[in-house]
Parts: sequence; C-alpha cells; structure tokens
Amino acid sequence: MLTSGILNPQINSLLSRVRHTNTLVIADRGFPYWPQIETIDISLVDDIPTVLEVLRAVRAGCVFGRVAMAQEFFDHNDQPTRSAFDAALEGLPLTRQPHEAFKRRVPNAIGLIRTGDTTQYANMVLESA
Repeated sequence: MLTSGILNPQINSLLSRVRHTNTLVIADRGFPYWPQIETIDISLVDDIPTVLEVLRAVRAGCVFGRVAMAQEFFDHNDQPTRSAFDAALEGLPLTRQPHEAFKRRVPNAIGLIRTGDTTQYANMVLESA
C-alpha cells in the first residue's frame, strides 16, 4: 500500500508512462475534453484541488524540462497569482502562446489531469526532460 507521494492509482499509472520529451497536461475545471487522450478528472468542488497543488505533487516525483502556458493566463490574472505560478514553475523554461495555439499541443500529450481550479487559463503542458 502506498503511504506517501501521489496516492491516486490512475495518476501514478499515467506518470509512469511519461518518457523523455512526452508531455502531460494539468488543467483547470473549464478546460475542454479531448476523447483521444487519457483524462483523469480529480475535480471535487471549486478550487479543490488546484493546478498548483497538482503541479507540486507531480514535480516531486517527475523531472520536466519545460512548460507551456497560454498568454491569456498572464493577461487575465493578478500579480499574486502569476507570482505563485512562477514560484511553482521555478527552473522550467516557459513558453507563452495564444490559448488557441496552446490547445493544439494537447492532443499529443500522454494524458491530462483535470482539477477543480477556477483560476482563468491555469492550464499547462509540461514536457518531460
């Protein structure tokens, strides 16, 4: 029985399949569904869990080399929110792109973890190192 780290068996299975240069999406509650990729929905209620909580848990056991986010995240959120994401993504080169271009990356991902986050455009594509 697992007693530490990520306890969710579906997320553990998904993470174990992420290899060099594969991508993983962590998304907010309003992010579209793509039937062609595995989606693990862990949303419970508004903001439980958040994208940042999932990101911190995933980064504790995985190595990522870069991240992509929609430019709209930076345009629509206040400085404290942007700073919290900057801190959680420390050390990862960040690509900002229009939301429509960002969404074109999603079908190539190994999977998507959907959260209950209500932060606008709080979605990211993490690329494994």
